[in-house]
Amino acid sequence: MSRFVQLHLLTSYPPANLNRDDTGRPKTALVGEALRLRISSQSLKRAWRTSDIFEIALAGHIGTRTKRMGAEIFKTLRAKGIQDKAAREWARAIAGQFGKLKSDKKTEHDEDLEIEQLAHFSPEELAAIDALTAACANRNSAPTEDELKLLRKPQQAADIAMFGRMLASDPAYNMDAAVQVAHAFTVHKATVEDDYFSAVDDLNTGLEDVGAGHIGERGYGAGLFYLYVCINREQLRENLGGDAALAERTLEALAHAIAKVSPTGMQNSFASRAYAAYALAEKGDQQPRSLAQAFLKPVHGGEDYDLFENAVRALTQRCDNFDKVYGACADARYAFNVETGEGTLAGLADFIKGG
Repeated sequence: MSRFVQLHLLTSYPPANLNRDDTGRPKTALVGEALRLRISSQSLKRAWRTSDIFEIALAGHIGTRTKRMGAEIFKTLRAKGIQDKAAREWARAIAGQFGKLKSDKKTEHDEDLEIEQLAHFSPEELAAIDALTAACANRNSAPTEDELKLLRKPQQAADIAMFGRMLASDPAYNMDAAVQVAHAFTVHKATVEDDYFSAVDDLNTGLEDVGAGHIGERGYGAGLFYLYVCINREQLRENLGGDAALAERTLEALAHAIAKVSPTGMQNSFASRAYAAYALAEKGDQQPRSLAQAFLKPVHGGEDYDLFENAVRALTQRCDNFDKVYGACADARYAFNVETGEGTLAGLADFIKGG
């Protein structure tokens, strides 16, 4: 089995604000001395992890990332008739196994039931928490020290296997990510523009006030984005406890999500959903490398080729040049191109998970 699979994708997004910075405007990056629009890897991974594709293809193998597990346990215990004080103590004891609690005392917003950092709970751990919560409620007594050993080395959580997890409270249960995701950026120069908009009050007849009921402004941008993803298939299978069938299901779901799922930022305002227009997959044991260098010089359209075609040409030329300089950087490749109708997503998924 080839150890690494590398994916290079080009996706064209219409006007959008898929991933905002702290001011609410689309994220950017300076690449090759030119300003580009950017989508963070965190935004992309969350969109894939919470997508319908993952939910359907990997049902029962998706974890839960939260600080509020203690609050959920507390609600369950109270619903089963456990008194407030006991339910709170038991919930704190259970949640505290996954991180330091925010507060030692009861607060207005139940921060004493929350842990300080987001923890990614595996399906095995969620099942263990549910079983312990039910046991405590049925016998009306606190969890024992042995019962509180709830941390597991995840082997059935496909999302944790792909993207890893870090538990500051107990590093022994950390997991190295098998999938590395770069920040996507536009292959051409891009600017953030401002959308000035107004809304009309339906009950305003205009007899006294003809002004808008609301005025606002939001940033947006559009462009053709390059995305690089590196998958360590050996690490993925190891993370999944050697389950080859689950690893294949995970890779197929990932291929479909990467190609079809857009970040959710401001979709109601822009409806900027898009599929990848071009994808190149590479397979082999060679040291991985991105092809982002192909776009240090911003791509332009021309008389003979449009911007998308020139982006594909730049990407494939850079790939060929790496092979010439370093020797073959992959044992096999597969591509699809929506513009020319070549290749298929199903073929890409089969290539990624096969041999």
